[in-house]
Amino acid sequence: MEEWLEVLWSMGGTDLLLAGNSAPRVRKDGRLRPLDNAAILTGEQIHEVAWPLLTAGQREMFEKEMDVDFAFSWHDRARVRGSVFTQRGQMALSLRVIPSRIPSFDQLGLPLAAEMVAAQPRGFVLVTGPTGSGKSTTLAAIIDRVNETRPAHILTIEDPVEYVHNHKMSAVTQREIGLDSPSFDRALRSALREDPDVMLIGEMRDIDSIQIALTMAETGHLVFGTLHTNDAPQAIDRIIDVFPAWRQEQTRVQLAASLSAIFAQRLIPKIGGGVVAAFEVLIATSAVRNLIREGRSNQLSNIMFTNAKEGMQTLENSLANLIVDGIVAYEDALAASAHPKELQRAIDAAEARAKGMPSR
Repeated sequence: MEEWLEVLWSMGGTDLLLAGNSAPRVRKDGRLRPLDNAAILTGEQIHEVAWPLLTAGQREMFEKEMDVDFAFSWHDRARVRGSVFTQRGQMALSLRVIPSRIPSFDQLGLPLAAEMVAAQPRGFVLVTGPTGSGKSTTLAAIIDRVNETRPAHILTIEDPVEYVHNHKMSAVTQREIGLDSPSFDRALRSALREDPDVMLIGEMRDIDSIQIALTMAETGHLVFGTLHTNDAPQAIDRIIDVFPAWRQEQTRVQLAASLSAIFAQRLIPKIGGGVVAAFEVLIATSAVRNLIREGRSNQLSNIMFTNAKEGMQTLENSLANLIVDGIVAYEDALAASAHPKELQRAIDAAEARAKGMPSR
C-alpha cells in the first residue's frame, strides 16, 4: 500500500482502485488507468492490504454491511479517504488522496461569490456536482477563509473527515461519523447544543439533514452543505422534492428565505495536463427568492445568464471562458455541458468580449 500511495502521489494522481482480477488502477486528470507493470490482484491480496487499514469497529461494520467508509492520515502529506466494499464476492478498495494543505481561492479559481459567502454572518450555501467534482475542496477553502477571518465556532459533520482544519481565528471542531458520533442523524440533532456559528454538513442525505440545515440557517447560523446534482436549479428541485407534498410549499418559503448561494461545479481536463474547475453560480437575489417561492426553478438559468453583474454565471459561461482563455479544449468542455447550444452562444459572447466587440 505504501508503495502504491507513493506512486500515486508522485504522479499527481487523486485515486487508487483495487479490484479483483485487475492490476491496481490510478486516476489522474479525471482518467483511470492501470499502473504500469503492476501485477493482477486477487480478492485475497486486496483483503490483506485493506484489513489493516480498518479499526475494529470498521471491520465489524464491514462484516455486517459488506462495505465501510474510513479515512486516515498518510505521513504529514495527506489525508486518505477510503471505501472498502464487496464486488462479485470479493473485497475491493477505493482510496482518494486529499493533500493536507488546503488550496487557496486563487489556486482553485473560485468565483468572486465565494468571497461573499465566506464573509456572510448567516445563510445557507450549497455546493453541488457529481462525485469527484471537487466539492469537498471548494468547501474546505471557504471554511478555511472563515477560519482565518472570523472569531467563530465552526462545526463540521463529515463521513469521514477529509481536510483537517487547525484552529486559527476560529475554533474548529470536526465530528466524524462512526468515530465521534454513531450516526449522521445523532450528530445533526446535537449540533444546536454545541454552540456553532458556522456549520458544514458533509452531505445533505435525507429529509432530516435538509430540514436541520434549513432550520439552522433560519436561526442565524451560516450553514454549508453538499448535494449530488448537475446544476443549481436541480439542487433546488432536489431539496423540495425530498419533502412530502403537504410540506413542499413551506419548504420553498424556508429555502427562499435562508438561501445565500449555490455553486455547481465540474472538473475539466486542462490542456497540457491537470484539471480545472468550471463553476455555475446562483446568488439568492430578490428575483431568485421569488422564483423559488413560486416553484419556477426552470427559470433560474435565465436569471444566472442575465445577472453576471450580481456575480452569477451559468456553467456554460464558465466553460466558454476557459475555452477562450486556452485552458481547456472545446471537446472536453462540450462533454461537461448539458446544453451544447447555450455553450456555443457563450463561446461566441466570450470571443466577442475578448476582441472588445459587443456580443450578439
